[in-house]
Amino acid sequence: MLDHIFLTVSDITRSITFYERVLPILGITSRHDYDGSQGPAGHPDLKGFGANGRVFFWLREGTPAPGAVHVGFVANSETIVNAAHAEARAAGASEIHAPGPQLHYDPRYYAAQVRDPDGYSLEFVFKSWQHGG
Repeated sequence: MLDHIFLTVSDITRSITFYERVLPILGITSRHDYDGSQGPAGHPDLKGFGANGRVFFWLREGTPAPGAVHVGFVANSETIVNAAHAEARAAGASEIHAPGPQLHYDPRYYAAQVRDPDGYSLEFVFKSWQHGG
């Protein structure tokens, strides 16, 4: 199980605005700012997002490497996949694939995929067998 991930973004304010619009649809509602000067020398400032008492998705400003990272976010239903996709598109994400079954993986794998403002591939995923379906 992963504890956290850092995503390096070119414009921290733009990325915070984007993720503050999209992540709450997926139940990721808490925000935390970490002042890098409080850590070891050279530690970056971080902007964190999380849920259920955990902060696990962190943004830091720098030079993005969108080809190096793909992030899949759990959605609790097909409806939530659709809503997250629609909000991401409204917030400026570009389309990779619209919501629908991903038959090449499994007929019960329902997802949508977009690129965030820095070009990172984001997937909103509902796997019914992981939700008792």
